[in-house]
Amino acid sequence: MEIKRAGKFDAERAKANGIALQYWSRLQKGEVIEADGITYTPDMVLGPARKGLKVTYCTDSRPTEGIVEHAYESDLFICEGMYGEPDKVAKAKEYKHMTFYEAADMAKRACVKELWLTHYSPSTMWPEEFMKSVKGIFANSHAAKDGRTVELKFED
Repeated sequence: MEIKRAGKFDAERAKANGIALQYWSRLQKGEVIEADGITYTPDMVLGPARKGLKVTYCTDSRPTEGIVEHAYESDLFICEGMYGEPDKVAKAKEYKHMTFYEAADMAKRACVKELWLTHYSPSTMWPEEFMKSVKGIFANSHAAKDGRTVELKFED
């Protein structure tokens, strides 16, 4: 999920383009206005687009380049980590899941800000015990639990 973010309103640009004050708010909200035979567009009053927010969620999958591409520069990447035990790679492959380490590697390659591991195997009683090794691959990793929340904020 991605929330795009328009550029900041630039009053000086609006004035320089001869746009009447009565149209500023509507243009800032993305509306195109036809008035007196002139077309006014939002790009006439807005600066460059700003960074929005992006959350990527993935479960029940083996690692793929497609996941890395979709997760690229996500603010939050929520990804399955079925197995924390390093010796369960073969089992992860057999059942088409991934390990904590594979998820962390994808987070690193996707340049995400934060990784939440989820969807643990019933055999993984204490996912936290594997996090030191996971953080060695991707430092901002967390063994997520039900009810975990975060407030994502737009950058200035």
